[in-house]
Amino acid sequence: MKIQLRYFASIREAIGSGSESVETAAATLSALRDELIARGGAHAEALARGRAVRVSVNQTMADESAALTDGAEIAFFPPVTGG
Repeated sequence: MKIQLRYFASIREAIGSGSESVETAAATLSALRDELIARGGAHAEALARGRAVRVSVNQTMADESAALTDGAEIAFFPPVTGG
C-alpha cells in the first residue's frame, strides 16, 4: 500500500525532510516504525525504539497498534510541552 509520511520538529531536522510517500507492507504503526528504523541512518536514529515519538493517523493521535490503510497520512513528532 502507498502512504504519506510527515515528520515534524526534531524528527524532521534529523531526517532532513518534512514528508515522503512510501510503499509499505506494514499492517500497523508499530510495523511501519520498525520498517523505517530498518532503513538505518537518520531514520533509525530519529525513530529508535528508545526515543519518545508520537504518531497520528489521518490527523488523529494513535498508538502503535493502529492499523494502516492505503492512502493514509502518518505523522511522526516528538512529544511537546509548553506553557
